[in-house]
Amino acid sequence: MITVIREPRVYLVGRPSLVTEGWKAFFDDEGVGLSIVGEPVTESPEKSELHWETDTDNAAELLCMAAGKICYDAFGKGRSDTGEYLGNIIESKHGSVLEHVTWNFIIAGASRVFSHEHVRHRAGVAISQRSQRYVSESASGQVLLSMIEDNPEAKRVWEEAVAGAQAAYDKLVQLLAEDLRGHIDKTLLVKTVRSAARSVMPNATETYIFWSANARALRHYVEMRASEHADIEIRKVAVQILKIMQREAPNLFGDYRLIDLPDGTQEASTDHTKV
Repeated sequence: MITVIREPRVYLVGRPSLVTEGWKAFFDDEGVGLSIVGEPVTESPEKSELHWETDTDNAAELLCMAAGKICYDAFGKGRSDTGEYLGNIIESKHGSVLEHVTWNFIIAGASRVFSHEHVRHRAGVAISQRSQRYVSESASGQVLLSMIEDNPEAKRVWEEAVAGAQAAYDKLVQLLAEDLRGHIDKTLLVKTVRSAARSVMPNATETYIFWSANARALRHYVEMRASEHADIEIRKVAVQILKIMQREAPNLFGDYRLIDLPDGTQEASTDHTKV
């Protein structure tokens, strides 16, 4: 019995955070008062000649803002409104300060077709993917696209193909294990056999990816993959990631608009590309 998967799933599992002690030490040493949303971080910040009072406690946005301000020694000077400041950063395409903040995701319910494209994004990211050498694919899920499911004959062909591949995989594991048993240790046998047998598994096979990416890399990913011209599966993942990021850091991702497409999916658009 084949487990059919129709939609990818994206889970946010990690986000940026502030080390308050470090912020306090730096601003005390610099003689700059700091308050985060009305809460004093340094000693008697209101008595300092320079005083930065933030209007947000969003760690990601504060880290990007601090990175930008340190370039111009602008703590307690210039723009203090987070949205205005980061909006100017994005409009000016000073994207390097966005590289300082990283989020962590687990992506599931996506196929090996998806992962072949997803792993092409390498700058500003880290990738760990489920291994077909160590993990059995005997009960793996298979990703069924709606365009195939909507056509009864196409669906029948797809079901026969993935069922045949699954049966071939199981048979290869059995035959190759019999050949190697007694000649190599159990751990090596398992990964050697699965490594060979995986060669018949279809690209529809589900995979799992732990993915970390900084804000600049995420913007690039969204612009490339949440596009009408991108593969439908990776487009769905990119749109899910964008929706997460618009909640996580609205001042870094709020310039994107979601547009409904004829196939029922969405694409993202912004006036500020290639930040």
